[in-house]
Amino acid sequence: MSFFKKQDSSDRLSLLLRGLVHLAAGLAGLATAFIVGYIIVKGLPHLSLDLFAWTYNSENVSMLPALINTVFMAVLSLLIALPIGIGASIYLTEYAKSDNPLVTVVRLATETLSGIPSIIYGLFGALFFAKFLNLGLSILAGAATLSIMILPLIMRTTEEALLSVEDGYREGSFALGAGKLRTIFQVVLPSALSGIFSGVVLALGRVIGESAALIFTAGTVAEVASSLTSSARTLAVHMYLISGEGIYINQTYATAVILLLLVIVMNLLSEWIANRLGRNRHE
Repeated sequence: MSFFKKQDSSDRLSLLLRGLVHLAAGLAGLATAFIVGYIIVKGLPHLSLDLFAWTYNSENVSMLPALINTVFMAVLSLLIALPIGIGASIYLTEYAKSDNPLVTVVRLATETLSGIPSIIYGLFGALFFAKFLNLGLSILAGAATLSIMILPLIMRTTEEALLSVEDGYREGSFALGAGKLRTIFQVVLPSALSGIFSGVVLALGRVIGESAALIFTAGTVAEVASSLTSSARTLAVHMYLISGEGIYINQTYATAVILLLLVIVMNLLSEWIANRLGRNRHE
Protein backbone atom coordinates (compact mmCIF):
# COMPACT_ATOMS: atom_id res chain seq x y z
CA MET A 1 0.00 0.00 0.00
CA SER A 2 2.80 2.41 0.86
CA PHE A 3 4.42 1.62 -2.49
CA PHE A 4 1.36 2.86 -4.39
CA LYS A 5 1.21 6.00 -2.25
CA LYS A 6 4.83 6.78 -3.01
CA GLN A 7 4.21 6.16 -6.69
CA ASP A 8 1.17 8.46 -6.71
CA SER A 9 3.09 11.25 -4.96
CA SER A 10 5.98 10.79 -7.38
CA ASP A 11 3.62 11.02 -10.35
CA ARG A 12 2.03 14.18 -8.96
CA LEU A 13 5.47 15.73 -8.41
CA SER A 14 6.52 14.86 -11.95
CA LEU A 15 3.30 16.35 -13.30
CA LEU A 16 3.86 19.52 -11.27
CA LEU A 17 7.46 19.87 -12.46
CA ARG A 18 6.41 19.26 -16.05
CA GLY A 19 3.76 21.95 -15.72
CA LEU A 20 6.30 24.40 -14.30
CA VAL A 21 8.68 23.68 -17.16
CA HIS A 22 5.95 24.29 -19.74
CA LEU A 23 4.92 27.47 -17.91
CA ALA A 24 8.49 28.78 -17.93
CA ALA A 25 8.83 28.01 -21.63
CA GLY A 26 5.54 29.72 -22.36
CA LEU A 27 6.48 32.83 -20.40
CA ALA A 28 9.82 33.03 -22.20
CA GLY A 29 8.07 32.71 -25.55
CA LEU A 30 5.49 35.35 -24.65
CA ALA A 31 8.17 37.77 -23.49
CA THR A 32 10.12 37.31 -26.70
CA ALA A 33 7.00 37.69 -28.84
CA PHE A 34 5.99 40.85 -26.95
CA ILE A 35 9.42 42.48 -27.41
CA VAL A 36 9.59 41.60 -31.10
CA GLY A 37 5.99 42.66 -31.71
CA TYR A 38 6.42 45.94 -29.83
CA ILE A 39 9.52 46.87 -31.86
CA ILE A 40 7.84 46.00 -35.17
CA VAL A 41 4.63 47.89 -34.36
CA LYS A 42 6.52 50.98 -33.22
CA GLY A 43 9.16 50.97 -35.94
CA LEU A 44 7.68 49.53 -39.12
CA PRO A 45 5.46 52.54 -39.94
CA HIS A 46 8.49 54.85 -39.79
CA LEU A 47 10.70 52.97 -42.25
CA SER A 48 11.42 55.14 -45.28
CA LEU A 49 13.89 55.43 -48.13
CA ASP A 50 15.54 58.39 -46.41
CA LEU A 51 16.84 56.04 -43.74
CA PHE A 52 18.80 54.20 -46.44
CA ALA A 53 20.48 57.22 -48.01
CA TRP A 54 24.19 56.86 -48.65
CA THR A 55 25.12 60.04 -46.77
CA TYR A 56 24.00 60.71 -43.22
CA ASN A 57 22.70 64.12 -42.19
CA SER A 58 20.45 65.55 -39.50
CA GLU A 59 17.42 65.44 -41.81
CA ASN A 60 17.44 61.84 -43.09
CA VAL A 61 19.25 60.22 -40.09
CA SER A 62 20.38 57.51 -42.52
CA MET A 63 21.29 54.12 -41.04
CA LEU A 64 22.91 52.77 -44.22
CA PRO A 65 26.50 53.81 -43.35
CA ALA A 66 26.12 52.23 -39.93
CA LEU A 67 24.67 49.07 -41.48
CA ILE A 68 27.65 48.71 -43.83
CA ASN A 69 30.07 49.39 -40.99
CA THR A 70 28.35 46.68 -38.92
CA VAL A 71 29.05 44.13 -41.65
CA PHE A 72 32.70 45.25 -41.85
CA MET A 73 33.06 45.05 -38.09
CA ALA A 74 31.50 41.59 -37.85
CA VAL A 75 33.65 40.11 -40.62
CA LEU A 76 36.86 41.60 -39.26
CA SER A 77 36.11 40.49 -35.70
CA LEU A 78 35.54 36.91 -36.85
CA LEU A 79 38.71 36.94 -38.93
CA ILE A 80 40.66 37.79 -35.78
CA ALA A 81 38.81 35.63 -33.25
CA LEU A 82 38.09 32.44 -35.23
CA PRO A 83 41.68 31.25 -35.84
CA ILE A 84 42.64 31.91 -32.22
CA GLY A 85 39.49 30.40 -30.73
CA ILE A 86 39.43 27.28 -32.90
CA GLY A 87 43.19 26.77 -32.50
CA ALA A 88 42.96 27.05 -28.72
CA SER A 89 40.04 24.61 -28.64
CA ILE A 90 41.94 22.10 -30.78
CA TYR A 91 44.86 22.28 -28.37
CA LEU A 92 42.63 21.83 -25.31
CA THR A 93 40.72 18.84 -26.71
CA GLU A 94 43.24 17.07 -28.93
CA TYR A 95 46.71 17.77 -27.53
CA ALA A 96 46.65 18.94 -23.91
CA LYS A 97 46.41 16.44 -21.07
CA SER A 98 43.72 16.90 -18.45
CA ASP A 99 46.28 17.46 -15.67
CA ASN A 100 48.16 20.11 -17.62
CA PRO A 101 48.27 23.35 -15.55
CA LEU A 102 48.02 25.39 -18.75
CA VAL A 103 44.60 23.88 -19.45
CA THR A 104 43.37 25.04 -16.06
CA VAL A 105 44.73 28.54 -16.64
CA VAL A 106 43.20 28.83 -20.12
CA ARG A 107 39.78 27.63 -18.99
CA LEU A 108 39.84 29.93 -15.97
CA ALA A 109 40.75 32.85 -18.22
CA THR A 110 37.96 31.91 -20.63
CA GLU A 111 35.34 31.81 -17.88
CA THR A 112 36.61 35.10 -16.46
CA LEU A 113 36.51 36.85 -19.82
CA SER A 114 32.97 35.68 -20.51
CA GLY A 115 31.71 37.36 -17.34
CA ILE A 116 33.33 40.78 -17.79
CA PRO A 117 30.91 43.64 -18.67
CA SER A 118 31.27 45.05 -22.16
CA ILE A 119 32.09 48.53 -20.87
CA ILE A 120 35.27 47.10 -19.31
CA TYR A 121 36.25 45.70 -22.70
CA GLY A 122 35.67 49.13 -24.16
CA LEU A 123 37.93 50.82 -21.63
CA PHE A 124 40.63 48.19 -22.20
CA GLY A 125 40.35 48.59 -25.97
CA ALA A 126 40.56 52.37 -25.68
CA LEU A 127 43.70 52.17 -23.54
CA PHE A 128 45.48 49.31 -25.29
CA PHE A 129 44.41 49.26 -28.94
CA ALA A 130 43.45 52.90 -29.47
CA LYS A 131 46.10 54.59 -27.30
CA PHE A 132 48.99 52.19 -26.65
CA LEU A 133 49.06 50.67 -30.17
CA ASN A 134 48.17 54.05 -31.73
CA LEU A 135 45.22 52.66 -33.67
CA GLY A 136 43.01 55.52 -32.55
CA LEU A 137 39.24 55.37 -32.84
CA SER A 138 38.99 52.99 -35.76
CA ILE A 139 37.29 49.95 -37.20
CA LEU A 140 40.42 47.92 -36.46
CA ALA A 141 40.51 48.90 -32.79
CA GLY A 142 36.81 48.10 -32.43
CA ALA A 143 37.16 44.74 -34.17
CA ALA A 144 40.15 43.79 -32.02
CA THR A 145 38.15 44.61 -28.88
CA LEU A 146 35.14 42.64 -30.08
CA SER A 147 37.33 39.67 -30.97
CA ILE A 148 38.39 39.44 -27.31
CA MET A 149 34.74 39.63 -26.25
CA ILE A 150 33.59 36.78 -28.49
CA LEU A 151 36.70 34.63 -28.01
CA PRO A 152 35.40 32.78 -24.90
CA LEU A 153 32.13 31.99 -26.67
CA ILE A 154 33.88 30.61 -29.74
CA MET A 155 36.27 28.58 -27.60
CA ARG A 156 33.51 27.02 -25.49
CA THR A 157 31.26 26.07 -28.39
CA THR A 158 34.16 24.77 -30.49
CA GLU A 159 35.47 22.70 -27.60
CA GLU A 160 32.04 21.16 -27.01
CA ALA A 161 31.67 20.46 -30.73
CA LEU A 162 35.07 18.73 -30.88
CA LEU A 163 34.32 16.67 -27.77
CA SER A 164 31.03 15.53 -29.31
CA VAL A 165 32.86 13.86 -32.21
CA GLU A 166 33.01 10.14 -31.57
CA ASP A 167 36.44 8.67 -30.84
CA GLY A 168 35.75 6.01 -33.45
CA TYR A 169 36.30 8.62 -36.16
CA ARG A 170 39.75 9.37 -34.80
CA GLU A 171 40.64 5.72 -34.31
CA GLY A 172 39.49 4.87 -37.82
CA SER A 173 41.61 7.65 -39.27
CA PHE A 174 44.65 6.54 -37.30
CA ALA A 175 44.08 2.95 -38.41
CA LEU A 176 44.20 4.08 -42.04
CA GLY A 177 47.61 5.65 -41.45
CA ALA A 178 46.63 9.32 -41.09
CA GLY A 179 48.63 11.45 -38.71
CA LYS A 180 47.33 13.52 -35.84
CA LEU A 181 47.17 16.82 -37.70
CA ARG A 182 45.58 15.30 -40.78
CA THR A 183 42.98 13.53 -38.66
CA ILE A 184 42.05 16.80 -36.94
CA PHE A 185 41.64 18.83 -40.11
CA GLN A 186 40.14 16.20 -42.39
CA VAL A 187 38.06 14.12 -39.96
CA VAL A 188 37.40 15.85 -36.63
CA LEU A 189 36.82 19.44 -37.74
CA PRO A 190 34.44 18.57 -40.62
CA SER A 191 32.40 16.43 -38.22
CA ALA A 192 32.19 19.31 -35.72
CA LEU A 193 31.38 22.04 -38.24
CA SER A 194 27.72 22.38 -37.31
CA GLY A 195 28.56 22.96 -33.63
CA ILE A 196 31.36 25.36 -34.47
CA PHE A 197 29.06 27.26 -36.79
CA SER A 198 26.49 27.62 -34.01
CA GLY A 199 29.14 29.34 -31.89
CA VAL A 200 30.02 31.63 -34.76
CA VAL A 201 26.39 32.67 -35.10
CA LEU A 202 26.12 33.44 -31.38
CA ALA A 203 29.31 35.47 -31.63
CA LEU A 204 27.89 37.40 -34.59
CA GLY A 205 24.82 38.22 -32.58
CA ARG A 206 26.92 39.74 -29.84
CA VAL A 207 29.04 41.69 -32.34
CA ILE A 208 26.00 43.12 -34.11
CA GLY A 209 24.28 44.16 -30.87
CA GLU A 210 27.32 45.63 -29.11
CA SER A 211 27.48 49.37 -28.52
CA ALA A 212 29.22 50.21 -25.22
CA ALA A 213 32.63 48.84 -26.17
CA LEU A 214 32.56 50.34 -29.67
CA ILE A 215 31.86 53.89 -28.55
CA PHE A 216 35.29 53.93 -26.87
CA THR A 217 37.16 52.10 -29.62
CA ALA A 218 35.52 52.58 -33.02
CA GLY A 219 34.05 56.03 -32.49
CA THR A 220 30.76 57.53 -33.65
CA VAL A 221 31.46 59.00 -37.09
CA ALA A 222 28.34 58.58 -39.25
CA GLU A 223 30.15 57.66 -42.47
CA VAL A 224 31.07 54.48 -44.26
CA ALA A 225 34.57 53.53 -43.16
CA SER A 226 37.07 54.12 -45.96
CA SER A 227 39.83 52.06 -44.33
CA LEU A 228 40.59 49.94 -41.28
CA THR A 229 41.90 53.02 -39.47
CA SER A 230 38.76 55.08 -40.08
CA SER A 231 36.42 55.92 -37.24
CA ALA A 232 32.84 54.77 -37.79
CA ARG A 233 29.66 53.84 -35.96
CA THR A 234 27.84 50.53 -36.16
CA LEU A 235 24.08 50.05 -36.24
CA ALA A 236 23.75 49.52 -32.47
CA VAL A 237 25.85 52.62 -31.75
CA HIS A 238 23.84 54.60 -34.29
CA MET A 239 20.59 53.58 -32.62
CA TYR A 240 21.94 54.50 -29.18
CA LEU A 241 23.16 57.92 -30.29
CA ILE A 242 20.03 59.05 -32.13
CA SER A 243 17.82 57.83 -29.28
CA GLY A 244 19.83 59.95 -26.84
CA GLU A 245 19.15 63.10 -28.84
CA GLY A 246 15.44 62.81 -28.09
CA ILE A 247 14.14 64.07 -31.44
CA TYR A 248 14.60 60.91 -33.53
CA ILE A 249 12.59 58.42 -31.50
CA ASN A 250 10.63 57.21 -34.52
CA GLN A 251 13.83 56.70 -36.50
CA THR A 252 15.28 54.83 -33.51
CA TYR A 253 12.42 52.33 -33.59
CA ALA A 254 12.81 51.98 -37.36
CA THR A 255 16.52 51.26 -36.89
CA ALA A 256 15.66 48.70 -34.23
CA VAL A 257 13.41 46.91 -36.74
CA ILE A 258 16.29 46.60 -39.22
CA LEU A 259 18.62 45.41 -36.48
CA LEU A 260 16.04 42.85 -35.36
CA LEU A 261 15.45 41.63 -38.90
CA LEU A 262 19.19 41.31 -39.42
CA VAL A 263 19.51 39.08 -36.37
CA ILE A 264 16.45 36.99 -37.32
CA VAL A 265 17.68 36.44 -40.88
CA MET A 266 21.12 35.52 -39.59
CA ASN A 267 19.67 32.97 -37.17
CA LEU A 268 17.42 31.40 -39.81
CA LEU A 269 20.29 31.23 -42.25
CA SER A 270 22.55 29.67 -39.65
CA GLU A 271 19.93 27.04 -38.76
CA TRP A 272 19.57 26.13 -42.42
CA ILE A 273 23.32 25.84 -42.92
CA ALA A 274 23.71 23.82 -39.71
CA ASN A 275 20.99 21.42 -40.86
CA ARG A 276 22.65 21.05 -44.25
CA LEU A 277 25.98 20.33 -42.61
CA GLY A 278 24.36 17.77 -40.33
CA ARG A 279 22.70 15.98 -43.25
CA ASN A 280 25.90 15.95 -45.28
CA ARG A 281 27.73 14.44 -42.31
CA HIS A 282 25.27 11.54 -42.02
CA GLU A 283 25.10 10.84 -45.76
